[in-house]
Amino acid sequence: MGDAVFFERQLSYRGDFTWNSLSGRSVCLKPVAVQSLSELERVRLQEVAYTRLSQDYDLGCQITIPKDGQKRKKSLRRKLDSLAKEKNKDKECMPQAFAIPLSQVIANDRAHRQRQDPLLREEHKDPSDLVSSILQFATKRPTKELSSSNSSLSSTSENATESSPNTPEPAPRTRRRGAMSVDSITDLDDNQSRLLEALQLSLPADTPSKKEKQDKKLSLNPIYRQVPRVVDNCCQNLEKYGLQTVGIFRVGSSKKRVRQLRDEFDRGVDVALDEDHSVHDVAALLKEFLRDMPDPLLTRELYTAFINTMLLEPEDQQICSQLLVYLLPACNCDTLQRLLEFLSTVAQHAHDRQDKDGQEVMGNKMTSLNLATIFGPNLLHKQKSSDKEFSVQSSARAEESTMVIAVVQRMISTFHELFMVPPELQNEVLMSLLETDPDVVDYLLRRKASQVCTVQCSLVKPPSGQFCTIIQLVNRSDIIQ
Repeated sequence: MGDAVFFERQLSYRGDFTWNSLSGRSVCLKPVAVQSLSELERVRLQEVAYTRLSQDYDLGCQITIPKDGQKRKKSLRRKLDSLAKEKNKDKECMPQAFAIPLSQVIANDRAHRQRQDPLLREEHKDPSDLVSSILQFATKRPTKELSSSNSSLSSTSENATESSPNTPEPAPRTRRRGAMSVDSITDLDDNQSRLLEALQLSLPADTPSKKEKQDKKLSLNPIYRQVPRVVDNCCQNLEKYGLQTVGIFRVGSSKKRVRQLRDEFDRGVDVALDEDHSVHDVAALLKEFLRDMPDPLLTRELYTAFINTMLLEPEDQQICSQLLVYLLPACNCDTLQRLLEFLSTVAQHAHDRQDKDGQEVMGNKMTSLNLATIFGPNLLHKQKSSDKEFSVQSSARAEESTMVIAVVQRMISTFHELFMVPPELQNEVLMSLLETDPDVVDYLLRRKASQVCTVQCSLVKPPSGQFCTIIQLVNRSDIIQ
């Protein structure tokens, strides 16, 4: 990757996707799941993927990054339907899951979990706050002062006195799942923050631009997995009870029972899908959720781009599909990953096989091609000229329908690789952040290095696994040097 490039405060890129953190620790970037990236990294990854697609590949169409919960122009019919719903909103409950934007489903599910678990209502009770508490009493850090020359925090003395245990109350953290305790660049700007002192993070020197202000609201830790409750519940039920069912997703279901399940999810009821529910009803419910989404999971903006990947050379098809997946909003990406993981499992049970006792087990006959034929039109489609429905199922679009199926079949077959981020792209993300926030890069490198320790702790499965992980992170001197 060329010659090593050195930057101030000894943060350095050594080449070959290897970095040196401010503490001197060497961090070699490895392929990671996109869900393990911080919220800020995922946003920057979108920009890197967009640039790659625009400069390196010719998909024959204009590519735009889909917006989460984007408002769209409505037809007269849809406007009238919306007015009717507004008029009757006092007479019936608004749906909580079906036929509403995916981002709204995620928000409704979170509200549901908060009602079920009172602990979730107290935003400060999360792992990151426990880290802050431990840092206060388990470490002695030198007093910091603001440097007027470069607007960064520096140590004034090696023998400074112990800092005060009084730490400002942390900001609410509603979407965090990381074990480290800095949530966003905004958190790093508080020079009274105990954690900021521990991590030696800098303050902004100049008036931030609009983009920088937006970045400062993004978390420096991974966000929680954004998968609708109805999708995850259906997948779990079918993985447990339906993998051996012949013709799953093809055999008809009870419309009455499916409607009842749909109404329960729309009312926010805590639905428990178990062996008493017909797998065909659950399968129909999953298909219905995907079919009724206002915007398909792969988004209308990227419809043509996904289709045109089939026109590329075979070695480029997977790369472009991967870059396009990076462009998806986080909720779409996470939901797609969960769905493809499930469909891949179903496809693995498609053929007859023998169990460990030598008994023949009949397959469900649902190969990746059969599954793509069923789910493809629901995952990838665009608005018809009549504006009455969204579909690619028409005689004029027979060729596109075939390509839709091929795109989804490839995703099912390669879903493991589809959601991995190679070191090369991670490196571009860090380089883009280095220009404006070098200390943020250092923090992210430290978090990447700590993930190995976190995995090792989680394998032990202590009575309180979360606390063990946090203690391990705090005890690592390179995390808080």
